[in-house]
Amino acid sequence: MKMPGELAEAFNEQISMELASSTAYLQMSAYFEAQNLTGMASWMRMQSEEEREHAIRFFEFVVDRGNTVRVGGLDAPQAEFANPEQVFETALEQEQAVTKAIHDLYRLATDHGDLGSFPFLQSFIQEQNEEEATVETILERVRLAGNESSAILLLDSELGTRT
Repeated sequence: MKMPGELAEAFNEQISMELASSTAYLQMSAYFEAQNLTGMASWMRMQSEEEREHAIRFFEFVVDRGNTVRVGGLDAPQAEFANPEQVFETALEQEQAVTKAIHDLYRLATDHGDLGSFPFLQSFIQEQNEEEATVETILERVRLAGNESSAILLLDSELGTRT
């Protein structure tokens, strides 16, 4: 069953937001590569891929519902960072913005009585809780490390083990 036009438009905006997140994480990976923090770079690349997969899931949901997908334009992400702390602060802000957008989508689906969207969006609500918690934990650990290069290198090594 097709989604109402306003809801389909909002889902299309979410596709673009997920792709923008993917691009931002890829840029963050490039920052870490330039700093020779290859574990953090790898973590960010994997996060980029995960966000792209989210975009594809939204894409397929819109198509499966019989609506048309329209991917919006993407702005270039932030490329310059002062330090790893700023990168993870930016990542957390990004995750919080995605969470808000998904909550807004859920509210809009509720307003339209679009029951078919609820299970799909609920899975993303749960996923976003996990995403925010993960990035927040990493940010707290980066803050604890401060300017201690050995602590940053240890965290870098740990983040590089993500599979």
